[in-house]
Amino acid sequence: MRQFSSKPFFIYLLKFGGVFSLFYFGTLIIIGLSSKENLYSPFVSSYLDFITPLRRSILWSAEYILKFFGHSTTWSDQYTLGLTGGRSVRMVYSCVGYGVLSFWAAFILANPRGLKVTVVWLISGWAILWALNVLRIFFLILAVNQNSEVRFEVDHHSFYNIIAYCCIFLMIFLYDRSKRVGLNPIAVP
Repeated sequence: MRQFSSKPFFIYLLKFGGVFSLFYFGTLIIIGLSSKENLYSPFVSSYLDFITPLRRSILWSAEYILKFFGHSTTWSDQYTLGLTGGRSVRMVYSCVGYGVLSFWAAFILANPRGLKVTVVWLISGWAILWALNVLRIFFLILAVNQNSEVRFEVDHHSFYNIIAYCCIFLMIFLYDRSKRVGLNPIAVP
């Protein structure tokens, strides 16, 4: 009878926790050093700040979708997008989704399957989570501009996290299943 060894499990937890901490707390450090309200570092702001382009890509994509559906948009500043003559949504650092992106990176990098497969799963998962955030901003801008008195029963940030983690667990299932049945997303013609 084979005995369960907890050593591989603890090694996995250490890898997962280490990668998650590196991505999550590393992002917080970069935010702190690239924001003029905190300990500002011109070097970090110029060369390591990936949050600003990530936020811009989310807002610009939401703006594109709004315009595609015939809405006129306006920018109050680099953080705030809204409908012309209507209300706006301000996307602060915590809205970028670096927590869910860090969780996905930790899972993928703690379960290596070769460089190509790892990179494909990592980038694909990040792209899906990014797209969910774009849709959240799009729908949120439309929702705050409705003339009804209906209020959100659930905070949109919490709702996004619930949807994002459900999506992550589905991607984890697919990742695990592809590993078991030998599916390689690179080898698909």
